[in-house]
Amino acid sequence: MLISDSGWSKIKDSVKEKLLFGNEPSAELIAILTVYFVQGILGLARLAVSFFLKDELLLSPAQVSALFGIVALPWMMKPLFGFISDGLPIFGYHRRPYLILSGILGVVSWVLLATIVSTPIAATIAISLSSLSVAGSDVIVDSLVVERARKESQANAGSLQSLCWGASSLGGLITAYFSGLLLEHFTTRSIFAITATFPLIVCGVAWLIAEKPVIVDSSKSNKSNFIGMKTQLGQLRQAITQKAIWLPTAFIFIWQATPSADSAFFFFTTNELHFQPEFLGRLRLVTSVASLLGIWLFQRFLRSVPFRVMFAWSIVLSATLGMTMLLLVTHANRTLGIDDHWFSLGDSLVLTVMGQIAYMPVLVLAARLCPSGVEATLFAVLMSMLNVAGLFSYELGAGLMHLLGITESNFDRLWILVLITNLSTLLPLPFIKWLPGADFQGGIEEDEENPFVPDLVPELMLKEPESELVE
Repeated sequence: MLISDSGWSKIKDSVKEKLLFGNEPSAELIAILTVYFVQGILGLARLAVSFFLKDELLLSPAQVSALFGIVALPWMMKPLFGFISDGLPIFGYHRRPYLILSGILGVVSWVLLATIVSTPIAATIAISLSSLSVAGSDVIVDSLVVERARKESQANAGSLQSLCWGASSLGGLITAYFSGLLLEHFTTRSIFAITATFPLIVCGVAWLIAEKPVIVDSSKSNKSNFIGMKTQLGQLRQAITQKAIWLPTAFIFIWQATPSADSAFFFFTTNELHFQPEFLGRLRLVTSVASLLGIWLFQRFLRSVPFRVMFAWSIVLSATLGMTMLLLVTHANRTLGIDDHWFSLGDSLVLTVMGQIAYMPVLVLAARLCPSGVEATLFAVLMSMLNVAGLFSYELGAGLMHLLGITESNFDRLWILVLITNLSTLLPLPFIKWLPGADFQGGIEEDEENPFVPDLVPELMLKEPESELVE
């Protein structure tokens, strides 16, 4: 049975509205979503990396936490990647070649982990290269998203960010369960080898980016690049000195920099509770579903909530619900008749939904703050601040684990760590007014030194309670 032209049109409109959140389907959009999807798929090796560090390299919880802080360093270099891609085209292109190089670097890093890495230092270098690969590709697609997000209407604000993070979460969802199941049957190095094939997809879709080559007279190219980079630096300096940018960024930094107990909790669940890789994969599957649920809830119900209100409630609820981990680490859940496995599943589901809902507006804000010409650079600066905060979080967590004497077999004081990490998440609340309020009418004025400043005032911050700010 043939479908009429009107039928195809209805199907296309339905796909656009229901699956793409109102975004026009195109080859470039497919490429953008594919890169985010691959970032999610790379989660296939996440558990393998943790078990590799714990069981094969015999690192302690504090050492693993410190290592994860170090391998986050490439994400702090995102402004440099953005600056280079914006100002230094390769063969006339600002986006495609850098995306291809990122994919190649990803392949190399996972092949190294699958073959010759056998020491903590070598593992740190290889994992850092993998992190560098993802951070590089992330800068490129982020810049494309920012370019598109600035053109969104108020009604569709945040839809592209939701779509992109949905693609990433879908990739994580597909590989979540298999990340644990495969560890039951294959070695960690075999999983690293499988993971090495995924960055090749990024290289392939780079050719779908709709980009016209920049044609510059070779005799003037160096001078033009210098002038362009100087202009970028000037625009970047003007942008980051605006209160409407650095105050919200400072708030998000404080929120993200509180100490993390993740590494200690991984050792606790595997060494104390004896959770097997297959169950940990199932746990990751639940959190991936929860992440998608959080994105859907934000997109469907919470985009019009005033930003201060959303963050205040998210912080308080996350800190309160996070205290439920005390029941697990003290084994009080067993007294209540709740199995460790079921308790972990339910706890992870709720906390992940809350975390994703809180994170989505951050993306919308960052995209809306970026002026034309330095979108990759400024967005990367904003995101790198979050990654610097992540480094602080892991290193503070590592320091606390060391001070509390938490090791791969001693979890007597883990409850203190859980208490500290949850209470510390309340620290940003006194600074909630650093975020634009529902009645914010724009705090940046145009002047001769800042001719592009009006572009920095996001539409989201000029409306009523539909205000949303914005990784």
